[in-house]
Amino acid sequence: MVTLRVGILTVSDRSARGQRPDASGPALKEKIISLGWLVSEMGLVPDDLAAIQAVLAKWADGFALDVILTTGGTGFAPRDITPEATQAVIERPAPGLVEAMRAASLQITPHAMLSRGAAGIRGRTLIVNLPGSPRAALENLDVILPVLPHAIQLLREDEAAEASH
Repeated sequence: MVTLRVGILTVSDRSARGQRPDASGPALKEKIISLGWLVSEMGLVPDDLAAIQAVLAKWADGFALDVILTTGGTGFAPRDITPEATQAVIERPAPGLVEAMRAASLQITPHAMLSRGAAGIRGRTLIVNLPGSPRAALENLDVILPVLPHAIQLLREDEAAEASH
């Protein structure tokens, strides 16, 4: 079993200003812990390109995280810029994760077509954007959970990764 080290970053102007409690970050944390994985970092930033980029880069480069999950800022609103921040810091895109999440979400709601989430790799860290609502964030996480351990084995260049092909 692969134990993942996970960071969870909530992107929300209202939560950052204290106008609304962050529900998605804690919901994701609970789910990750239930899997036996480690939540090494938790953060909350406003919908600000530089702030999001700074945290993603810092966590990926200096905190030895396997996965960074963002929640929020993936829609059509003018301040929803999490995908742009993510695309600016990743070195290699991972479009299959986003395609799978969107396809599964379309079975639940047509609003999935409005999701602009991104995913990609920086160094040995996988960064995945999830929607901002707790329910949608968890539903999307559930879609990619089956492949995350193998993805991390590949990023770690773990020889056991070849055995699972």
